[in-house]
Amino acid sequence: MTKNIMIVGVGGQGSLLASKLLGQILLSAGYDVKVSEVHGMSQRGGSVVTYVRFGDKVYSPIIDKGEADYIVSFELLEAARYVEYLKPQGHIVVNTQQIDPMPVITGAAEYPENLVEKMKAANVQLDAFDALAVANEAGSSKAVNIALLGRLSKHFEFTDEQWQAALEKCVPPKFLELNKKAFELGRNQ
Repeated sequence: MTKNIMIVGVGGQGSLLASKLLGQILLSAGYDVKVSEVHGMSQRGGSVVTYVRFGDKVYSPIIDKGEADYIVSFELLEAARYVEYLKPQGHIVVNTQQIDPMPVITGAAEYPENLVEKMKAANVQLDAFDALAVANEAGSSKAVNIALLGRLSKHFEFTDEQWQAALEKCVPPKFLELNKKAFELGRNQ
């Protein structure tokens, strides 16, 4: 049985590290893993999507609409934008932070209101929390990605030691303690 995780966000938020970390823990647990490249304008603040698929044997890294078991969203509008990819009974772990896309910045559009309420009304299993505040508590706003993975980790049966080992393999030593703290705060929030 193949499981599918989508990581969605805005360029520069650390989706590459998040997908690398997920790939690492899944590989170390013996799964066949396919991770797509980051799709989108990753350096320009545009929408970015990465797919992580795992199971006994995975043939393609692509996730189609209605196939995602989990969506990890670094920003509210991105969660709403990709909600149609979620399976029935799938879960979205979302940072409640709002980052204005270019049409909002230029005044051509307004940021949609009440996105959390709208997704809940659509019967989405939503775990929304302020990952930016958690990251700041850990010591850096750049740790939003790891705080979100900490929250996602509650849906998996990997041990704390397995997550810590994956962090140690993927995070540069000078940022390791900060990221471990962000992970734990996200997990225990």
